Amino acid sequence: MSHREHKERAPKTVACAVITISDSRTVETDTSGQLIKERLARHGHTVKHYHIIKDEPEQLRALLSSLADDDECQAIILNGGTGISRRDQTVDVLDHMLEKRLPGFGEIFRFLSYQEIGPAAILSRAVAGVYKGTVVISIPGSPAAAKLAMDRLILPELAHMVGEVNR
Repeated sequence: MSHREHKERAPKTVACAVITISDSRTVETDTSGQLIKERLARHGHTVKHYHIIKDEPEQLRALLSSLADDDECQAIILNGGTGISRRDQTVDVLDHMLEKRLPGFGEIFRFLSYQEIGPAAILSRAVAGVYKGTVVISIPGSPAAAKLAMDRLILPELAHMVGEVNR
């Protein structure tokens, strides 16, 4: 079956959770989370859950587990905590939780980011994979990174990824 045929069989709408990981953002200041939610809605997807949590591993583990257990949540998009500062722990949590990894996501994200911001792109640890049958995508928390990831990678393939996980 061709790539096009796979995409045609994918669901038209994906039920998503958006999680912002930040020690300082609020609903009013979560520009990236709002951008992600708006773009998902514009492309016909639904946002079933939206959370802002601190960069605390136990809190993230518990929330991911709960969301992945929700049969109506097909994809979880996280933003924030993907850098290399002491507080950036999102990717470290995912390293222990993801059952399947999509290394190409991070590789291509960093390549696209490099085209926009240069060598600083190597500081991103963006990652994607599968946890409990749920697509999990983790991107940096900056609005520019969220826009890049959503427009160039996530939205073009989100339904296809969910369709493949559920085959």
